[in-house]
Amino acid sequence: MQSVVRNLALCVLFAAVFVFAQDSNLAAASSKAVMVGGEADFDACGGSGVVVGLDPKGDGFLAVRAGPGSQYKMVEKLENGQPYFDCDQHGSWVGIVYTNNAQIDCGVGSPIAKRQPYGGPCKSGWVFKKFTKLIAG
Repeated sequence: MQSVVRNLALCVLFAAVFVFAQDSNLAAASSKAVMVGGEADFDACGGSGVVVGLDPKGDGFLAVRAGPGSQYKMVEKLENGQPYFDCDQHGSWVGIVYTNNAQIDCGVGSPIAKRQPYGGPCKSGWVFKKFTKLIAG
């Protein structure tokens, strides 16, 4: 009887580990779009900011992620001084729109009445709020 209980407990433990691993893989593979707009009288993104506070003796970059959390895939690395548009927020994560080319209009400086995923010519993603500084908005 004791071995049956032990085997049953091991099966339950294995199933729990398997489900957790599948959920973790799903989170890492998925993404959450940065949302813009939603106000007919205001810019599509509420402010602009700059990346700050990165330790040049550390890794020296801010990871842009596919969703608001460290479990999401890193899609790019930003450095101190990188400007961005502050468009969305989820907890300690900021949904940003950004470009390395100042000649490109990202299309978020004017109103978009309906809230929607960003689909313009610039890049978008999620960064940890601690390393951002809002400068306008």
